[in-house]
Amino acid sequence: MATIKNKEKLHDHDQNLSYVLKRMPDVQFFLDGAAIFQQLSDGSRLQILWLLCHCEECGHNISAALDMSPASVSHHLKSLKLHGLIKSKRVGKEVYYSLADSEKARLVHQMVDDFFKMSCPLKGL
Repeated sequence: MATIKNKEKLHDHDQNLSYVLKRMPDVQFFLDGAAIFQQLSDGSRLQILWLLCHCEECGHNISAALDMSPASVSHHLKSLKLHGLIKSKRVGKEVYYSLADSEKARLVHQMVDDFFKMSCPLKGL
């Protein structure tokens, strides 16, 4: 949890600031969160992530389906994987990508679906 620095400089507005600050996560928590949100700040990467939230697919098909260059898709996939949002598996010569099995990835999936005001196409399957 965060420590309260300069506590003597806080104004007392009866808003429970000290109480809230005692429960605020450490700075690293926010830096990690910002890195995840940064992944969502690129439209192409967001489009790839949305697709992978709903199906497992190879890089070639992602490139063709989203009309993006293979190099661009590869760059975005690497970034999404580095941040733990997607996973990959090799089957023969093909590498397939899908949403990672983590709470972070599931929360991002839910947030993306909520933002676009749509239900996951795979719900109920």
